Amino acid sequence: MIRCKQAVRAQQIFAETTVIYILVTVFLETGWVLHGSAIPESKSLEPGLLGLDEMSDCLHRFLFEQLAARGEIVRLAATWQSVLERRTYPPAVRQVLGEAVAAAALLSATIKFDGLLTLQIQAKGPLRLVVVQVTSERALRALARWDGEPEPAPLRDLCGDGTLILTIDLGQGREPYQGMVSLRGNTLAEALEEYFAQSEQLPTRIDLAADERIAAGLLLQRLPGADADADGWNRLGALVATLQPAELLELDTLILLRRLFHEEDMRLFDPDAFFYRCTCSRERTAAMLHTLNEDELRQTLDEQGTIHVDCEFCGHRYAFDSIDIAGLFAGSTPDTSTVRH
Repeated sequence: MIRCKQAVRAQQIFAETTVIYILVTVFLETGWVLHGSAIPESKSLEPGLLGLDEMSDCLHRFLFEQLAARGEIVRLAATWQSVLERRTYPPAVRQVLGEAVAAAALLSATIKFDGLLTLQIQAKGPLRLVVVQVTSERALRALARWDGEPEPAPLRDLCGDGTLILTIDLGQGREPYQGMVSLRGNTLAEALEEYFAQSEQLPTRIDLAADERIAAGLLLQRLPGADADADGWNRLGALVATLQPAELLELDTLILLRRLFHEEDMRLFDPDAFFYRCTCSRERTAAMLHTLNEDELRQTLDEQGTIHVDCEFCGHRYAFDSIDIAGLFAGSTPDTSTVRH
C-alpha cells in the first residue's frame, strides 16, 4: 500500500551553501512524505497523485527525513534535444555538454538566485569551451566549441589545462559572483565534487549521464546539524555508488529513488520544469555592435552591404544595414525589437 500524505504547509530551510563568495539559503515548501518501501515500485502509480507526472524535463528535490541530507534528480529530454538541434556535436563533445547541461540544472536548484547562472569550462585541449546558462525561471541554453574530431577520453585529456567557472549574474547593475577552480578529475561529476570541496562547501556527491536523447543528473548534499543516524551520509554514498548511467537515463524518477533509497524516509517536493530558451535579441546584438569601431563597421558595410551577426547558442541571424548602423551611432534606436527563441 502506498502511504503518502501531504505535509503541513511550512517553509523548510533545507540547505545553506556558499558559492565561493556568497552565502545563500534555499527554501523548500510543501512536500510529500515517502516512507521507505512506500515509494512507488512501478509506473502504475496514479498520475498526479504526488504532483509528479511523466514530465521528462523536470527536476525533483527530496529531503531525507531522518538524516541531515538532501538531494535533487533531473532528467531533460526536450530541453536537451533543443540544444542538439542547433548543431551537430561529435559524440565525445556531446557527452560532456550533456553532463554539463544536467549539472547546471542541478546547481540552479541548489543555489538561491534571481538572474542567470553560467557553468563554463575553458580549456586548451580538443574541447576548448563548454557553456551552459540557466535563468532563475529555469530557461536553459548551451553550446560547446572544439577542434577536429575529439575521441572519447577522460575529461582532463579532452579539456587539457582546463578551468571550471561558475558565475551568478544578479542583473540590475549588480556585481556578478564568480568562482573558479582548475579542472580536475576524469569526469565532470568528479570535477564538480572537487569544486565543492575546494570552496569549503558541504560534502556533495554528484552523478551525471548523457546520451543522444537524455541528459540526467543526481546530487546529494550533507546538511549542517547532527545526524540521528551517525553513519547516514556514508550509507547514502554507498547506495549512490551503485547507480549506473543507464539507470539514471532510463528509469522513471520515482522508481529510481525507490531502488536507491527504499529503506529511507524521504520528503519529495513538487517538480521544477525546465525548458529551452535562448536569451539573445536584436537589442542585445545592437548593443554589442555599438561597442565596436564605427569605421570598421562602415567598412564592412561597404564590402558586404549588410552586417550579419549569428547567435552561437541558437543560430539565429541578425542583419544590420547602413541605416541601422547610422542610427546606432547617431544615438537613435534602430529596430531592436526583442527576439527570444
